Amino acid sequence: MKLTIYGSGCAKCQQLTANAEAAARRLGLAFEVEKVTELNAIIDAGAMRTPALAVDDEILVEGKVPSSDEIQTLLG
Repeated sequence: MKLTIYGSGCAKCQQLTANAEAAARRLGLAFEVEKVTELNAIIDAGAMRTPALAVDDEILVEGKVPSSDEIQTLLG
């Protein structure tokens, strides 16, 4: 599974990364994390607001930082 974090690398982006990693670990998933900070790449991916989280190139979250429990529900 590929988790992609779209954003500038700000504190919210870092928190989203940590929450997504924690959720995937709790579910016992094999995953890799990719961080995309280049504005044109973010736009090309279809993310309108950051931070955003995509799982296997499908954007699931935009413009907020859900808790790891919320992300676990999305992944499960």
